[in-house]
Amino acid sequence: MTDDRRHPIFARIYPRLDAASARAGGDAHRDELLAGVRGRVLEVGAGHGANFAHYGEGVTEVVAIEPEPRLRARAVASAASAPVRVAVRAGVAEHLDLEDASFDVAVVSLVLCSVRNPVEALAEVRRVLRPGGELRYYEHVRGETPGMVRYQRYTDVFWPYLAAGCHVSRPTGAWIARSGFTVRHERRFDFPDSRFPNPAAPHVIGVAVRE
Repeated sequence: MTDDRRHPIFARIYPRLDAASARAGGDAHRDELLAGVRGRVLEVGAGHGANFAHYGEGVTEVVAIEPEPRLRARAVASAASAPVRVAVRAGVAEHLDLEDASFDVAVVSLVLCSVRNPVEALAEVRRVLRPGGELRYYEHVRGETPGMVRYQRYTDVFWPYLAAGCHVSRPTGAWIARSGFTVRHERRFDFPDSRFPNPAAPHVIGVAVRE
């Protein structure tokens, strides 16, 4: 299986979208996601490296996996100025070329919406985490009202074709809880604020522990 998943148009656009998100409050969400993270960290789907600047001094190393070549190249550039040591590698979430129980923390950040098989990806993350290791997650997820869920399902007819495979209706929080993790805490919120219904607005930030 190739370690590349090419989305050249999306890869050009996404860093600009993420910069706008950061100004609207996304940077604060990344700070919340990574607060207190320590030890050896796996980041799956690192994109252009938006999280790298938010890791603290307790981190000994970050191994960042990114399958999109253009985004991966930008992540390598971001790693050069990161406050911690970051190694950027090609790879896909469903087949991590990493040893069992070799990480203290795994980070998934706005990525489980777009991996081809999120359940397999979570199984791989669990495999490479040590027992008791943490999964830190920041994802947009299925909404909590019937109206929003219907809206998201209709949107998912075309949304993945525009956004590199991203699906807005995935019940990611439920999948995490059923994949050999115990959820320690979780915060749900809508982001960004908008006067118009946004199918990608429901978000979650949480911490789960490998059983």
